[in-house]
Amino acid sequence: MSDAVAEDGPTESRMVRNPFWIPELRSHTGLEAPVRDYVLEDPVAMELIARLDELVRWSSQRFADRGRDVLQVAVGCTGGRHRSVAIVEALAARLRAQGLDVTISHRDVDNPDPRYE
Repeated sequence: MSDAVAEDGPTESRMVRNPFWIPELRSHTGLEAPVRDYVLEDPVAMELIARLDELVRWSSQRFADRGRDVLQVAVGCTGGRHRSVAIVEALAARLRAQGLDVTISHRDVDNPDPRYE
């Protein structure tokens, strides 16, 4: 699972409130508790995670039925440092709790936002 550009199942997370616009959260990432908590307190984020959880579990079974053992899912947001990271981490935890093997790659988490360098 990644917050990179489209894989087998690209998903957008820009409908979730953006911690970038909170000055004290801007320099942090979705791997850190303040940003993660801010993102996951948004009911839209939790609904997105629940819907993705269902879709990924359903899709992974269909992939397995056809002999594929890898399903790549991408979650995107504007900068790739806040919302997508927190959402991917929360989704991965849910999927792992249900017995799925999940690997995460955050493409942009360490990149500074080019709008504010």
